[in-house]
Amino acid sequence: MPSFRALPPSLLRPGARDRTSPADATNIHVPVARAMVDCGVYSEGQRLPGKFTHAGAVEKVRELQAADKKAFVWIGLHEPDEFQMQSVADVFGLHELAVEDAVHAHQRPKLERYDKTLFLVLKTVNYVEHESVSNAREIVETGEIMIFVGPDFVVTVRHGEHGGLAGVRKRLDASPAILKLGPFAVMHAIADHVVDSYLDVTDLMETDIDAMEEDIFSPRTQTNIECIYLLKREVVEMRRSVGPLTLALARLLTDHNDLISVEVRRYMRDVHDHNVQASERITSYDEMLSSLVQAALGKVAMQQNVDMRKISAWVAIAAVPTAMAGIYGMNFDNMPELHWTWGYPMVLLVMATVCFLLYRTFRHNNWL
Repeated sequence: MPSFRALPPSLLRPGARDRTSPADATNIHVPVARAMVDCGVYSEGQRLPGKFTHAGAVEKVRELQAADKKAFVWIGLHEPDEFQMQSVADVFGLHELAVEDAVHAHQRPKLERYDKTLFLVLKTVNYVEHESVSNAREIVETGEIMIFVGPDFVVTVRHGEHGGLAGVRKRLDASPAILKLGPFAVMHAIADHVVDSYLDVTDLMETDIDAMEEDIFSPRTQTNIECIYLLKREVVEMRRSVGPLTLALARLLTDHNDLISVEVRRYMRDVHDHNVQASERITSYDEMLSSLVQAALGKVAMQQNVDMRKISAWVAIAAVPTAMAGIYGMNFDNMPELHWTWGYPMVLLVMATVCFLLYRTFRHNNWL
C-alpha cells in the first residue's frame, strides 16, 4: 500500500491549501487508502479500468476534461480520521466546516452549499432482527452518509457498519445513461437507496407494532409496557432521521437549479415523495404507540383493580375466623358455650359456613 505524501500544488483544487508541514511529517498518520472503500473515475457514462488514489483520480479527470470529455471521480470513505479527511479535502477543495462535520458525524439530515459544492447529510437506518420485542434491546440502528458533490467529483463519507454503497455503485456502473448525467446523478442514486431503506424498515416496524397491538388487546395476556416504550423510542429515532431530510430534499428541487440539471431534479422529486411517505408512516406509528401506551396503562389499571378485589374478598373471608378466634381467645370464664362439649366443633362449623357463604357470594359477583 503506497504511503501518503504531500500533494503537489498542481493537483490541488483552487482555494485548497496544502496543510502538510515538516512537523506533520514526523508524526505517524494512517494513509487515506486505509479509509478508502473505492475510488473510480467515470467518463461519458463508463467507469475507467484501473485503481486510482484520490490524487491520481483528480489528475485523470483533469486530463479527460482537457480532451473535451465529461468526467468525474467518485471516492468512498468509511469513518476517516481528521488527517485522512483533510487530505481528501485539500485535493477536492472541500470547506473546512463541512469537513469537520464529516469527521465527527452525529449530524442531523441537512443540505448546505459551499460555492459550487453541495454537502448533503443522510441518516441511514437498519432493522435489527429479533424474535420478539420483549427480547430486543434495539430495533433500529442508525448511521450516517455525508455526500460532497461538485461539478466533477463525488465524495461519500460513511459512518456505521451498515449502509454500504457497493450495491449502489454496482447498479450505477451498469447504467451508463444515468452516469452521463454527472455527479449529481450519483447523489440521487445514494439518496434514493437510503430513502428506500426507510420504507423497508417502516414496513418491518409495522409488523412489531401490530404484534404489540394484538397483545395489548388480548384479554388474558400480561402487558409489558416497557416493550411499548422501546418501540416508541425507536420510532422517535426514526423520526429524527427521516423528518429533517424532507426539507433538505425540497431545497434540492428549488434552490440549486444552476448546479442540478432538470433531469436529475425529476429523479430527486421521486425521492422526495418517498421520503414524505416514510415520514408520514413514522408519524402515524408515533400516534398509534401513544394510543397503545394509554390503552396499556388502562389495562394495567384494570388488572390492578381485579387483583385488589380478589385480595379484598379473601381478606373478608379470612376476617370471619380471625374475629371468632380472637373473641374466644380472650380467656373469659363466662362466654357462650364455653363449657359445652360440642362448643368447639360448633364454632368451627360456623366459621366454615360463613366463609363458604362469603366465597359463594364473591364468586357470584365475579370478585373471585
